[in-house]
Amino acid sequence: MKLKAEEQAMLDGKYGPGTQLAMKVLVAIGEAYDAPYMVPVTRTHVALSNQEADLWFAERLAEGGAHCRVRPTVNPSFNWKQCEAFTHVEPEDLSIVKRTHAAYTKLGAIMTYDCTPYLERNVPRFGEILSFSESSATPFVNSVYGARTNREAAQSALCSAVTGVTPYYGYLLDENRAGDVLVHVEADMQDDFDYQMLGYFAPRKTGFGVPVFEGLENPSKEALMNLGAQLNTGGNVALYHIVGFTPEAPTREAAFQGKKPKKEVTITRADLETMRSELTAPGGKIDFALYGCPHFTIDQVTTIAEIVKGKKLAVPMFIMTSSLTKNLAEKMGYEAIIREAGGWIIDDTCMDQPCWKFLYGKRGITDSPKCAYYTKRRQMDFVLAPLKDSVEAALAGEY
Repeated sequence: MKLKAEEQAMLDGKYGPGTQLAMKVLVAIGEAYDAPYMVPVTRTHVALSNQEADLWFAERLAEGGAHCRVRPTVNPSFNWKQCEAFTHVEPEDLSIVKRTHAAYTKLGAIMTYDCTPYLERNVPRFGEILSFSESSATPFVNSVYGARTNREAAQSALCSAVTGVTPYYGYLLDENRAGDVLVHVEADMQDDFDYQMLGYFAPRKTGFGVPVFEGLENPSKEALMNLGAQLNTGGNVALYHIVGFTPEAPTREAAFQGKKPKKEVTITRADLETMRSELTAPGGKIDFALYGCPHFTIDQVTTIAEIVKGKKLAVPMFIMTSSLTKNLAEKMGYEAIIREAGGWIIDDTCMDQPCWKFLYGKRGITDSPKCAYYTKRRQMDFVLAPLKDSVEAALAGEY
């Protein structure tokens, strides 16, 4: 790779071993992808996880004197102070959370603990070059905003935050942002839940290329959030286009940059129902309800509050949000309504964290295939259902 003088200085260790390691990682990635040079990034987001390998890398950078030039927002940890209200927090889990917080704080990260930074605190403009990790964030910023990022690992995004640059390859190049597969959506998209199923199912027919959807009209931000999160969970899709809606697809021709689609596929209501039947646990008695993968918006919290107001949940309900959304829910009275019904709004927390050990081996209900996918390794089974239906199930104790 051709490096600028400042970049070479980082690689040579003139800014300390932490920054040197970060640049070594980026150069190796760039060489692997035949990137000719580095380009500056203006925003970064790191999918912090509290897992040991993530923590080892962050501590190594911090101990080497690294400090973020482009301060990243970060993914959820777990809010142990809130979690202690309904579960026991193991000392070893608490230790890793505190060490992770200390390492990222020392590096200069912005400790948002939110997997939807693109909605609140880290919103890019069209064409802006980023380094984002997180499986719902990369598709959203690429597709909905038309900003540019590759599907980064937590470590590569953190290296870009430290150095301020990223290798120039992949989705940063115009030609790689063209659509590959034309997707005719013939299913009647009735609610945001249908976008969950569409996102999880689509890679079966499109592969891991760039899908271009036709037949979708004015999806909500929650629908777009769900679509991208599931495309990147059911497949490896960090960019999609919706004809007449997303900024790089005002027309079909524009979405494919004047070329013909490599193939065309059709997705029907039957496809969405098949996908759901494969992902969901059988109906029946449930032990809990868990939402917020990705983090719930204030509109989704509102929907739950309106359903449970004045009622009592038959099973515990946990709603994961950003701290801003929880603050809004408190101000607007939704938190009190949900708490009175027997539910909890928890900020800064993800379902893929050790605070949920007390739910292992139990059956829950959720609206998120991503939530069900990640918790399979935790021996948690989930019934998948649209949000309103799942809340009604939590009130009844069964679906």
